[in-house]
Amino acid sequence: MTQPLNTGLSPSESTSTSLLERVKLRDREAWERLAALYGPLVYHWCRQWGISSTDSQDVVQEVFRAVASGIGRFQRDRSRGTFRGWLWTIARNEARDHFSSRAGRPQAIGGTDVQATLLHIPDEYPEEESRSDAPGELATLMRHAVVAIRGDFQERTWQAFWRTTIEGQTAAEVACSLGMPSRAVRQAKHRVLQRLREEYRGLIDALDR
Repeated sequence: MTQPLNTGLSPSESTSTSLLERVKLRDREAWERLAALYGPLVYHWCRQWGISSTDSQDVVQEVFRAVASGIGRFQRDRSRGTFRGWLWTIARNEARDHFSSRAGRPQAIGGTDVQATLLHIPDEYPEEESRSDAPGELATLMRHAVVAIRGDFQERTWQAFWRTTIEGQTAAEVACSLGMPSRAVRQAKHRVLQRLREEYRGLIDALDR
């Protein structure tokens, strides 16, 4: 009897349909993964703009409500920009609405001046090369993205990818420690990277290049 091909994928792995496409189809699990991936980043932006921790959580919820309404119209291309830039624009608008709603309220002693705060929120998503925090944002997204797909792979396949890609070990070193051929290590690394590109196509710009 012919044995099934060992692909290194766990039985739970989903199809190659991208997370963005599944989100557009209102897939609940995809929405949860999207929120887990980008929620912390939106919260970080809110805090940068001077929104309190409690209010930032409320703004994040409003941002994702807006995303739910507009995701069907989002299409990543060079003229419209990246998903991260699109999301930033939504977050900026929600942040401005937040501060505008407070404009008529009495300000606490030492509170933030609303108009001054609004002026510090940029009109456009800053270019990557002009932002010192941009590499950190991308690295954080990639780390969350990598961790999210770990369960889709057998442990040895995952270890081969992690040790060569993240820890910088050579294929020969990893092959020796895991008891597998160097070729299989390289194939495992390629398999996980390919899955990352498929899963986050259109969502993480670095993977679309």
